[in-house]
Amino acid sequence: MIAMQEELNQFERSEVWELVPRPQNQSVIGTRWVFRNKMDENGIIIRNKARLVAQGFNQEEGIDYDETFAPVARLEAIRMLLAFACFKDFVLYQMDVKSAFLNGFINEEVYVEQPPGFQNFNFPNHVCRLKKALYGLKQAPRAWYERLSKFLLKKGFKMGKIDTTLFIKIKDNDMLLVQIYIDDIIFGATNVSLCEEFSKCMHSEFEMSMMGELNFFLGLQIKQLKEGTFINQAKYIRDLLKRFNMEEAKTMKTPMSSSIKLDMDEKSKPVNSTMYRGMIGSLLYLTASRPDIMYSVCLCARFQSCPKESHLSVVKRILRYLKGIMDIGLWYPKGDNFELIGYSNAEFAGCKVERKSTSGTCHFLGHSLVSWHSKKQNSVALSTAEAEYIAVGLCCAQILWMKQTLSDFNLIFEHVPIKCDNTSAINISKNPVQHSRTKHIEIRHHFLRDHAQKGNITLEFVSTKDQLANIFTKPLSEEQFVDIRRQLGVISL
Repeated sequence: MIAMQEELNQFERSEVWELVPRPQNQSVIGTRWVFRNKMDENGIIIRNKARLVAQGFNQEEGIDYDETFAPVARLEAIRMLLAFACFKDFVLYQMDVKSAFLNGFINEEVYVEQPPGFQNFNFPNHVCRLKKALYGLKQAPRAWYERLSKFLLKKGFKMGKIDTTLFIKIKDNDMLLVQIYIDDIIFGATNVSLCEEFSKCMHSEFEMSMMGELNFFLGLQIKQLKEGTFINQAKYIRDLLKRFNMEEAKTMKTPMSSSIKLDMDEKSKPVNSTMYRGMIGSLLYLTASRPDIMYSVCLCARFQSCPKESHLSVVKRILRYLKGIMDIGLWYPKGDNFELIGYSNAEFAGCKVERKSTSGTCHFLGHSLVSWHSKKQNSVALSTAEAEYIAVGLCCAQILWMKQTLSDFNLIFEHVPIKCDNTSAINISKNPVQHSRTKHIEIRHHFLRDHAQKGNITLEFVSTKDQLANIFTKPLSEEQFVDIRRQLGVISL
C-alpha cells in the first residue's frame, strides 16, 4: 500500500495526468499494478517497488502512438568507457532517474483508466488524459530520451557522432562523459568538480537517486580499484544455477569438450525447447563479461528450433564449468598503453550441418579486452584463405565503428593492426589481382582491401599459438583454453 501511494505521489509531483469525462469515440487504455523487490548485488532486498503501467498492447499505430524507437547504449560502448576511465585514471559514478518515463512529454492524445484500487469517489467513471508518458506506453522510452537529450544539449553537451547515447562536455582541458542506458546514467570526468556540477544540474531538473560510485550496472558487478577495474557477473551466475537446478552439479575445467561435433541429431530424443531457449538467452547475457564461454554458447544457440538431449547436455556442461569458476571476470589494468588492436581467426567449415565457417574476433584497448564476436559466416567458404579473409573483414568493420566512437573521446587511431595467422588472407588484402582463389568472393568482403589501402588498418601476421581469437572459433584443450583465457584478461580478482 505504501509503495503504491508513493508511486501516485510521484504522479502528482510530475503532473502526469488530469481527470476528464470518458471520451465517446476514443479508446481508453487499461492500467495495472506491477510489484517488484529491488535487490542489490548480494541479493538483499533494498526496497519494495510498485509501478503503475499502461497496457500498451491495446495501442493502435497512428491513433495513440507514432514513432517508438529510442537508442540504447551498446555493451561494447560501456566497456570502452570503463577502459577509457581506467586509462585516464578517473572514477565513474552512476545515478538513476526516479520514475524516468514519467518525465517524457507525449504529443498524442492518450487516455488511460484510473489506477485500480484508487478510483476517485466523486467521478468513478472518469478517465485520465495523459500529459506525460506512462510506463507501458509504446512511445514512453522515446519521449524520455527526447526530454533528456534536449536538456543535456541545452546545458552545453555535445552528442556522440556515432553513439547517440553518449554526451560529452569539454571545459578548458577537462572532459565530462555521460553514457545513458534508458534511466541509468553513468558519468565521469577528468576533473571531479565537473561531476559535482553535473550532479547538481540533473537534480535541478529531475528527481534523482544518487547512487555514488559505479558498482552494479545492468547485472554487471564493477569494482573500481587503484590498480584497475574488474567486471564480473558472479551474482547472475548464482541466480542462473539456482534457476536451472544446477547448484549441486559437478564442476568442469572447460565449457566444451575439444572433440565435440554437434549436429541436428535427428535420432535423439527432443527436449523442452522453451527451457533450452531460456538457458541460451541467459548464457548469452553472461557473455557480457565472460568471453571464455562465447564460442560454446553461440554454437549451442544454433540448435534452438529443435533442441535434442545431446544439445542440452552440452549446455549443462557450460553451466557446470561456470559453477567451478564463478568469480572470474574481465580485468582492465591501469597503464599508459591504450592502443587499439584486433585479432581475427576462422575455423574452416566449422559448422557440421551447413559446412559454413566460423569467424572469431576480439579487440583490445591497451591490455583491456572490450569487444569480441563468434559468428557463423553467411556463405560457405571454398578455402581456408577465403574463410580467414571474411573473418578479417568482420574484424575490420568493428574496428571502424570503434575508431569513430573513440574519436568522441579525442582519440585518433591510424593503421590499426589486425593480427591474422593466415598469410594467404593477408596477401589477398594487399593484392588486387583476381585469380581462381578469390574471383568468387562477394564484393562486400573486399571493403577490407579498400581500408587497408587507405591506411585505416594494417594486417599483421601472428603465429597460431599466439592467436587469441582461437578461443572464439573452436573448442580447445584445457591447457590452450586456460592460457588464452588468461591472456584475454579473464582472471580471478
